[in-house]
Amino acid sequence: MKQVLEGSHAVAEAVRLAKVQVISAYPITPQTHIVERLSDYCADGTIKARFLRVESEHSALAVMIGAASTGMRTFTATSSQGLALMHELLHWSSGARLPIVMAEVNRALAPGWNIWADQTDSLSQRDTGWIQLYCETGQEVLDTTLLAFRLAEAVNLPVMVVLDAFFLSHTYEPVDIPSQAQVDEFLPPIIPRIQLDPANPCALNQLSPPNIYMEMRYQIHLVMQAALSELEKFEGDFERIFGRRYGAVEPFLCQDAEIILVTSGTITSTSRQFVLDQRAQGEKIGVLKVKLFRPFPVEAVRGYLKNARKVGVIDRNFSFGAGGIFAQEVRAALYGLARRPPVFGFIAGLGGRDVTLESLGEILTRLKTLKRPDPESIWIGLQEVQLAGPKS
Repeated sequence: MKQVLEGSHAVAEAVRLAKVQVISAYPITPQTHIVERLSDYCADGTIKARFLRVESEHSALAVMIGAASTGMRTFTATSSQGLALMHELLHWSSGARLPIVMAEVNRALAPGWNIWADQTDSLSQRDTGWIQLYCETGQEVLDTTLLAFRLAEAVNLPVMVVLDAFFLSHTYEPVDIPSQAQVDEFLPPIIPRIQLDPANPCALNQLSPPNIYMEMRYQIHLVMQAALSELEKFEGDFERIFGRRYGAVEPFLCQDAEIILVTSGTITSTSRQFVLDQRAQGEKIGVLKVKLFRPFPVEAVRGYLKNARKVGVIDRNFSFGAGGIFAQEVRAALYGLARRPPVFGFIAGLGGRDVTLESLGEILTRLKTLKRPDPESIWIGLQEVQLAGPKS
């Protein structure tokens, strides 16, 4: 059934269809519309779930840890400073191997205070042991949320479904909402591997001395790597039932491309149009969208980029003192190849600034002109700033 849905409501529809049992929420712009819709569904009986209103994002994830430890299917959502406040418990949930699903609406971190799109909030949590899936469209948001529950419960790790603030969360698009019967076929009831039960008392998250701690972390690493093949398998099931597929990475006109732009999130849609425009002018250019960030799909990235003459990675994020985060990951992925293209890093769209066709034109001009990458990422559309250097 097709409906015109806001991106946030696409998340809520997927949670409804997934028959989630416990939802916790603390409102923060721009994710509030997700939990508002779910609150309505719980109030009117559309969802048979326990909806818990908490006093902070830290508490929201604490509730999820408790509920998931009893074997419940759980969901929460957050953004920006809320995700930062959750940081401690992100580690607790992945270390405890709990299949929590969370929607994370990308929003710039303060200060200065900003409510618009920027991926630095989710990417600053990349080492917490959460699988991260980045979305481009409202349809992909709904589908990815369903995939996230299947994947989380298969590998017993939490999954973060990531979508850009406002460009996606507050934009209305036609979305195909599947039937409950289709979703039930794809996503069966949860069969928990971890389940607190008064009839079978046990203790969780106890002291882990040096003789076992490393092995526990190595197990998480192994199952994180296994998530690559599990996602591919589940996407096969998803395509069979729903007729759609995404992949850990998604190429667009990459086969003969001499220059490939690497993107994620909604910048990808603009980049597709840019590539079509440039192809009409004879430019051999393509786009590689990275959907799965953790675990990073190294082999897939290598396969699509290895024959390019140049690669330009567009980051709507930034690691101070290092540069664009996706660019770092792409360089690391290609490093082991005997022949590898130079990777140029570009910073664009921070704090919700538009990344336009003109912005992409500037990036292409730089790629065609520069012979080798600069050590620093190239900032696109940057206004002149007054540098504040160290005090003498």
